Amino acid sequence: LNRFLAMCGLGSRRNVEDIIRDGRVSVDGPKVENPAFQVSEKSIVCVDGKRVFPLKKVYLVMNKPEGVVCAVSDKYYRTVLDLLPGSMKDMGVFPVGRLDRMSRGLLILTNDGELAQQVSHPSNNVSKSYEVFLDRAISVIDIQKWKKGVSIEGRNLVPLSLEVIPREPSGRWISITLGEGMKREIRIMARELGYAVKMLTRKRIGKMELIFIPPGKFLALGREELMDMIRNGGSL
Repeated sequence: LNRFLAMCGLGSRRNVEDIIRDGRVSVDGPKVENPAFQVSEKSIVCVDGKRVFPLKKVYLVMNKPEGVVCAVSDKYYRTVLDLLPGSMKDMGVFPVGRLDRMSRGLLILTNDGELAQQVSHPSNNVSKSYEVFLDRAISVIDIQKWKKGVSIEGRNLVPLSLEVIPREPSGRWISITLGEGMKREIRIMARELGYAVKMLTRKRIGKMELIFIPPGKFLALGREELMDMIRNGGSL
């Protein structure tokens, strides 16, 4: 059932499990609260009393601009969905993973909950790489501290890689690659070491690299093409 609802564009498997456990889903009449409940192509599945159907899959890669939130809706700010044409917003598209409002860069949007899980879950080892501009030059000592890991909420978060980018102003640009993400993780790690992040750009998801897409624009891909770029490399 959770896989079926993800195919209907209601979110990742993890997100739709909350919908199921809240008693909002029925199958052939009775309510079902077990995410592993088996459904068939002939099953009549309803959410909040309305029948749902698997959607045509959409795969978008966006260069998210600053000032826009990664959400389907928000009371105060524009969302990444507001940058899409209405026809795509109506297909149940949602952002995969987090980029906070003032961060920018590579973002996947889809209505394929299985792909979202595949890209975002730490167990699948899809790394994310970022370029970070700090408020001041970082010391060699602090670079070494950061590489060994920074403790946040009782967890020692260790980047997969971290290096200074040879770019002016010297010492203020760093490249960092993470294997898993927490909300505002890079900003919090920098703050714990006494620095403030002035600019943060996600440059890569896996081996897929952002180079050509302008801020606020997106590119539509096929599922196989997208996954091939993430696994084997490609620029867009």
